[in-house]
Amino acid sequence: MRLAWHDSGTYDRRIAEWPACGGANGSIRFEAELAHGANAGLVKGITVYLAPIKKRHPAVSWADLIQLASACAVKHAGGPAIPVRFGRADVPSEAQCPAAGRLPEAAAPFPAGAPDAATHLRHVFHRMGFNDQEIVALSGAHTLGRAFKERSGQSSYGYGNAKGTAYTREEAVARADGKPGIGSAFVLLFAHPSSPSPAHAVPGGQSWTQKWLTFDNSYFKPSNDPQLLTLATDAALQTDPLFRPHFLRYAADQAAFFADYAAAHAKLSELGSAFMPREGIVIDI
Repeated sequence: MRLAWHDSGTYDRRIAEWPACGGANGSIRFEAELAHGANAGLVKGITVYLAPIKKRHPAVSWADLIQLASACAVKHAGGPAIPVRFGRADVPSEAQCPAAGRLPEAAAPFPAGAPDAATHLRHVFHRMGFNDQEIVALSGAHTLGRAFKERSGQSSYGYGNAKGTAYTREEAVARADGKPGIGSAFVLLFAHPSSPSPAHAVPGGQSWTQKWLTFDNSYFKPSNDPQLLTLATDAALQTDPLFRPHFLRYAADQAAFFADYAAAHAKLSELGSAFMPREGIVIDI
């Protein structure tokens, strides 16, 4: 999901030309973009998880494959079905990669003179064409995943069992199906039976929620648990007077969150995409 978001989240609606506008165009597969600080750790998503699938299905664009993986991850983790259109064109070379700095920062100092986290979120997401409600809905994706000291530096918890929280160690049960393990569900679903099994996800790090492999609305139910992560941008959703009503609504109504998230995720997955044919391709998956 993070890989897909970081491919599409570079979109700038003020730029009309493709691919200069950024967005879901597969540019993140190139080393130049993976080297951006915000993309630390994402190389594994390309080289380990998706490259074997791309090799077996070369006609599928990287941009489509990345977005499909994200939608599948949400659904498999217990979240809503995300409508997906296919037919995205890939940028041909790393010369078309966007410059660094288009993605949200986790903590101050924020770029472009933003005085606080709420203003920074609006600078980034309004540039992509999202409103305040969609910002809060998309932020709910932090119900999944972890942060690592070695990657973002926004957590004191790092790689390995000894450096994890009670919720990110190997013995923790975080999956929506209640089974143990923190490996890649996408690989287990889509890997070819004859393919060598890729390395499982490393334990450790710090999650936003206790069940960080379960897509639900628990992100919107803050806890004082010091082992759970809350970034400045997360806190802003709870305190900003325009963000807060949406935050509270999603805390009280998971179905509302699922519906709004699915719509926002689908929109995010198509930002800046050049579809061939222009109307895209819809497949019942």
